[in-house]
Amino acid sequence: MALPDRFDLIRRPDRAQQRDNKAVSSDNTALPESLATWLQTRHQTILVTIKKDGSPQSSNVAFAFDGTAAYVSVTAGRAKTHNLRRDPRGLLHVPGDHFGQYASVPVLATLGPVSVEPGDQAGQDLLALYNTLSETPHPDPDDFYAAMVSDRRLRLTLTPTGGRGYGIG
Repeated sequence: MALPDRFDLIRRPDRAQQRDNKAVSSDNTALPESLATWLQTRHQTILVTIKKDGSPQSSNVAFAFDGTAAYVSVTAGRAKTHNLRRDPRGLLHVPGDHFGQYASVPVLATLGPVSVEPGDQAGQDLLALYNTLSETPHPDPDDFYAAMVSDRRLRLTLTPTGGRGYGIG
């Protein structure tokens, strides 16, 4: 039975795509090179954390991956921050270019300090992350630093504890 056109995004790949859709995986902190390289080209992910009641909580976030860890800018008062402070386990679900291409990466979180003074180390770390994600330097670092203090932002470091990628290598 053919699916209506609105379901084009969720159709299963054809047999040729399935053969090319080999999984790469790791159950330790050393990600397969092809997965680590692919993650470095992505900047959007869904971060899944664990609520106090044990249920999942998901957030769309921008991230940068340097080959060993992912970095995310978060505010001190958000649910994801509270969840990771209580339980540092999380999962990054990183979508690819099509429905059958993605990575699932379990992570352990380390929360950096909140930026409390314009230009402090936390603010500098956040500016470096911004510049990496935007691929151009921020036009007004002093304004950026002030905003990080006002927002009570911090840099979240997510260290993979394994990972599995589909259709990426």
